[in-house]
Amino acid sequence: MAMVLLLAAACGAHHEAPPDAPWGEDPLALGDDDAFDLEQIEAAGELIMLTLSGPETYYDYRGRQLGAHYMLAQHFADSLGVRLRVDICRDTTELLSKLKCGDADLIAVPLPRTLTDSLHFCTAPGDTTGTAWAVGNGKVHLAQALDDFYTPARLADARREEAFLLSKKSVKRRVFSPMLNRQGGVISHYDQLFMKYSQPLRWDWRLMAAQCYQESTFDPKATSWAGAKGLMQIMPSTADHLGLSRDKMYDPEQSIAAAAKYLGELEAKFTDIADRRERTSFVLASYNGGYHHIRDAMALAQRDGRDHHRWQHVAPYVLNLSQSKYYQDPLVKHGYMRGSETVDYVQKIHERWQSYRGVPTRGAGFHATPQKAKRANKYKL
Repeated sequence: MAMVLLLAAACGAHHEAPPDAPWGEDPLALGDDDAFDLEQIEAAGELIMLTLSGPETYYDYRGRQLGAHYMLAQHFADSLGVRLRVDICRDTTELLSKLKCGDADLIAVPLPRTLTDSLHFCTAPGDTTGTAWAVGNGKVHLAQALDDFYTPARLADARREEAFLLSKKSVKRRVFSPMLNRQGGVISHYDQLFMKYSQPLRWDWRLMAAQCYQESTFDPKATSWAGAKGLMQIMPSTADHLGLSRDKMYDPEQSIAAAAKYLGELEAKFTDIADRRERTSFVLASYNGGYHHIRDAMALAQRDGRDHHRWQHVAPYVLNLSQSKYYQDPLVKHGYMRGSETVDYVQKIHERWQSYRGVPTRGAGFHATPQKAKRANKYKL
């Protein structure tokens, strides 16, 4: 009862009577928020979904949105013929408040059905978890459509789809040798391009070559499910930002030139890290996992008294951003991330760079391989 009263108070400011439109009543501007039902949603062409950041609900992965519940909501919006808008909330209280105030159409987070009686919980036949998505009680037709659509089988399909997308099977590429001619010191057919475009960065060209191999295994036609293309696996949105024409994304020189430009932009964002070798690790991590996620990890490390300008100290926090204790921390602004992939990405590039330079690999740095759980114990927070 206290939760219902709190939600009602939070929405008080939203119920002022709107002025009459001079041309008559707007069919979408209904006085009762709960009356904005399926017909109005379809007319508006948009379904607004509330969610929480998390591995099952919603997260950003290299510029694409994932999470089984998000993907199921997207399929539901597609079935209605409307676009899906996502509003990420901090906690359950915010979810309930926004839905009650009419700021969204549904909560696409599995909530306990006993949470409140002011919502309609969409029943999934055969579901034994005791949780469900929710819509406002007044949205009778939306609730019915969701009851018909939301099933355990469809959710299982969304999970399988996500697992496939995150697997190597979803990446189309040929695997070339990591070194073309070891005796002659020739790494790839693109060495001259790495030499040319690494100079403004003041990077060892072999480091850029090592990154390229990690991205595409030197296949200029490589394509990922997320839309990343070319030698340096640049996303279409990033290409637009960098001025790389989309019809040139498979061109080796254009791809390397654009990647070098992007790496330079990331370098400029980490000028607070004086040590250039350390800065390189943060730049590589941002290229893979996103700049904002890395800053979140740095903020956590700094709070805990770690040196947030040393990758060895920050990597455990990147890894742990896949745990709710960390991605739900108030310091974290950008939620869940697949940190193990990013930490492993940085490690493998450094190891291959050492190999290209003829330096024996001694396992330095922080690892996040399939043995990440055991290795993480070595770096307890």
